[in-house]
Amino acid sequence: MSLLADPVTLAVLVAAVILVGMAKGGLAGVGALATPLAALVLPPATAAAVLLPILIVQDVISVWAFRHTWDGWIIGWMLPGAAVGVAAGWFYAERVNEAQLMMALGAITLAFGVYRLWVERGGRVVAASTSPGWVGTIFGGIMGLTSQIAHAGGPPFQMWVTPRKLPHLSFIGTSAILFAIVNWMKVPAYLALGAFPHEVIVAALLLMPLAIVATLLTVRWLKRIDGARFYVIIYGLMVLLGAKLLWDGIAG
Repeated sequence: MSLLADPVTLAVLVAAVILVGMAKGGLAGVGALATPLAALVLPPATAAAVLLPILIVQDVISVWAFRHTWDGWIIGWMLPGAAVGVAAGWFYAERVNEAQLMMALGAITLAFGVYRLWVERGGRVVAASTSPGWVGTIFGGIMGLTSQIAHAGGPPFQMWVTPRKLPHLSFIGTSAILFAIVNWMKVPAYLALGAFPHEVIVAALLLMPLAIVATLLTVRWLKRIDGARFYVIIYGLMVLLGAKLLWDGIAG
């Protein structure tokens, strides 16, 4: 029986895919809500497996759209940590308490978003962060771990990269390329865990057109938006995302 046969399951997965499309279009972080949302109607491992092929297809679009605007220094420092985080998420797949991990991630994301909105309130100009690259490697590790477990690597990425005040298109391009690489790193683990039975692949293929449309529309919008407004939106989304992950962790 198809995973999409039930109308409620279909509606929830459509919403999750739209969120993923928006994230891949440039609203980094909001995609972290997709797996918890899909897990309302599917087992968490199945929800994550359905979304991974969709993420990889969307990566092609977002990387192509922002291929001229990315920061190699940030990717170079975060990627080694991300690789370690993905490996740790694979190794500890059956031992990690996902609810507790997401609750901690939610609390940190909420606090960070509120803090950034406060210090930059009223259009205040805040000096860009100059934290050393090794800090990015640590955040890359957290990003890889949360991405492997629940496709929730956006918030750790944002916490290190947003304070650096990149031009907003460079921020999006850097995110697109980094997560495209990380998503391919996750494939061997998912294959080894047997996460792609026939019904999962069929559901992912049926949802891909919607994902592509959501990504393209978000790319088109963000290429026209003012850079300062973009960061306000990102911080606001971090507050909402952090609150949602924290609440889910407490309620669970």
